[in-house]
Amino acid sequence: MSRKHSRRMSFLLWPFYALWRLITFVLLTTGRLLCMLLGLILVGVGVAVTLTGLGAPIGAPLVLLGFLLLVRAIF
Repeated sequence: MSRKHSRRMSFLLWPFYALWRLITFVLLTTGRLLCMLLGLILVGVGVAVTLTGLGAPIGAPLVLLGFLLLVRAIF
């Protein structure tokens, strides 16, 4: 049998815990947005390079990398 231990937060430490959670939320959200933006940029650059014909060996992996970044940002 396993017992679930509940951790009680001290009333004096609660503001620090809340601030830590807020900073964590802001940083995670910023990271996801930057990941999405970088993914979109890489997809756009990859498509543009692929359309030139000669840059297809470089453009196709850029599109794939950008798409994977977008998927990572969503999930």
